[in-house]
Amino acid sequence: MKKYQHFINGEYTDPDSGEWFDSENPYTGEVWAQIAKGNAADIDKAVGAAKAAFENGWGRSSPTYRGKLLNKLAELLERDAERLGKLEVQDNGKLLAEMGSQTRYIGEWYRYFGGLADKIEGTVIPTDKPNMFNFTRYEPFGVVGLITPWNSPLLLVAYKLAPALAAGNTAVIKPSEFTSASTVEMVALIKEAGFPDGVVNVVTGYGAEVGAPLVDHPDVEKIAFTGSDASGQKIYENGAKKLIPVTLELGGKSPNIVFDDADREAAVMGAISGIFAATGQTCIAGSRLLVQRSMHDEFVSRLIEVAKTAKIGDPMSMDTHVGPVTTPPQFQKVMDYLDIAKAEGANCVLGGGAYTGEGAKGKQFVEPTIFTGVNNQMRIAQEEVFGPVLSVIPFEDEEEAVQIGNDINFGLAAGVWTSDMGRAIRMSERLRAGTVWVNTYRVVSYMTPFGGYKRSGLGRENGQQAIMAYLQQKSVWIATETSAANPFIMK
Repeated sequence: MKKYQHFINGEYTDPDSGEWFDSENPYTGEVWAQIAKGNAADIDKAVGAAKAAFENGWGRSSPTYRGKLLNKLAELLERDAERLGKLEVQDNGKLLAEMGSQTRYIGEWYRYFGGLADKIEGTVIPTDKPNMFNFTRYEPFGVVGLITPWNSPLLLVAYKLAPALAAGNTAVIKPSEFTSASTVEMVALIKEAGFPDGVVNVVTGYGAEVGAPLVDHPDVEKIAFTGSDASGQKIYENGAKKLIPVTLELGGKSPNIVFDDADREAAVMGAISGIFAATGQTCIAGSRLLVQRSMHDEFVSRLIEVAKTAKIGDPMSMDTHVGPVTTPPQFQKVMDYLDIAKAEGANCVLGGGAYTGEGAKGKQFVEPTIFTGVNNQMRIAQEEVFGPVLSVIPFEDEEEAVQIGNDINFGLAAGVWTSDMGRAIRMSERLRAGTVWVNTYRVVSYMTPFGGYKRSGLGRENGQQAIMAYLQQKSVWIATETSAANPFIMK
């Protein structure tokens, strides 16, 4: 059985505790690998290696040099994309069609930020002080801690690691305990690309034993986290105690809003994509489908018709549409929410339980589920399920659509389906979400900022501004003439 060790200071190492834990294949339910069970001692070693690498040259390295290494890493990731994609499917149970697409794409993050590395410029300030030259420069923080979730491991590592390295930081990555394998495999490519030892380190294990010591470590200067809003809040609180910056990409309960002037078929496919793709295990899931009342019944009927055609089964098969839920706790959480929705009075018009039919090899399949008769105050409409469960909510007009869409503690994403361009602009302005898609859904790019409003997070990842989150600004004053001015008066 494959054993996945920590990666510290350029070497794979056994855990300090000597303990390992099992990783199960979500599709088969079988244990396929063992993962190193880290602790605070492992974190201390990894942070020490990262700090030494930063101080011994990486932090002062040429941005052009860092860019070349990132471009080399992009090439290696593209070379190994198929292998890494299959590894992620084995680890998290999501579709090969999706994970393979992601692993083929992630090289672009490293290439993009590699190109951006030597484009960060300071400013010469035309100061009002005579005989003074004043300029600004940007410098890395030092060691950054990167904590990633189980749903898209390598993609969400890329969101953080690419700008962090381009900026000149070193990193310690804590992947999800449920999906550590692909991250541990990927860092071998960092060594192959020529990065100095210690620049990137990985410690695997559980949140309390690895994640918390990483956040709390005195030599960690910044944290970036993707996960639940509850965990993000704890990380934010602990970061505040140290007065370090924190970037958080958290949960969502996104409204996917369909007006009666929309292209009906495109909107149906967009609604399906928004919730049943990735088995609903995505923070941007369009889990609240708002449908204009004038065409509600007709639209829901067609939605059910299309959703029934989804093939459930082996995620390695390219013709599978819905795979298993990744983890046993998440499967139970989804099942609990199905019961909650029924108890609240929601009308289950599709699915509504565990799937045990053809193609269900393991015990973590949930039927694609649609609830109608939902009002926005129900728990099923307010709380993130993170599974293939859709709440359909009717609305009367544009004003009510905005009111319902914004009546939520989250604000990660939203979708709008309409043929009225004026309405598209108005809705994009009024919806309180970090991303608004119009007549499409689930589109992301390394070029485009991504993040949330409200409890969906702090800061932005991707795009040119993302690298600034891994840099701090310094102001430099240089006297151009010496003088014996009064030392007790501010110049």
